[in-house]
Amino acid sequence: MLYRKSRAGVEVLLAHPGGPFWSKKDEGAWTIPKGEFEDEKPLAAAKREFDEELGSPAPDGDYLELKPIKQKNAKTVYAWAVEGDFDPANLKSNTFVCEWPPKSHRMEEFPEVDRAAWFPVEIAKKKILSAQTALIDQLLELLASKDDD
Repeated sequence: MLYRKSRAGVEVLLAHPGGPFWSKKDEGAWTIPKGEFEDEKPLAAAKREFDEELGSPAPDGDYLELKPIKQKNAKTVYAWAVEGDFDPANLKSNTFVCEWPPKSHRMEEFPEVDRAAWFPVEIAKKKILSAQTALIDQLLELLASKDDD
């Protein structure tokens, strides 16, 4: 989870899933850049997915490990937070192919992420998939504890 500090407070970068299923969904549809992994370490996979979904290498920095969360689909999400910047205008996502429209036997190509945006944390909590709000809360707790040091 990429974050930055502004005069307004902490902002997080969220990605909107591409493809026809998500095209008209907004609140509760956004996500952190993420994906599946098998034969690689979770942090390496997170950095790879960031690059694949946003078209930009994951930033250097001190990665803060967040506690894994379980989504409604029973998938476990391992996440890290890092301070950095990304210009959403530079988004260049990888793509996937699926049959669209359903039962048409036509295969269409779609971006995995169709847009990205920075959101203040309170708005991000409304935009992000409900299970992932816990990741934002964890980030805020970690940042608060670092400020106390």
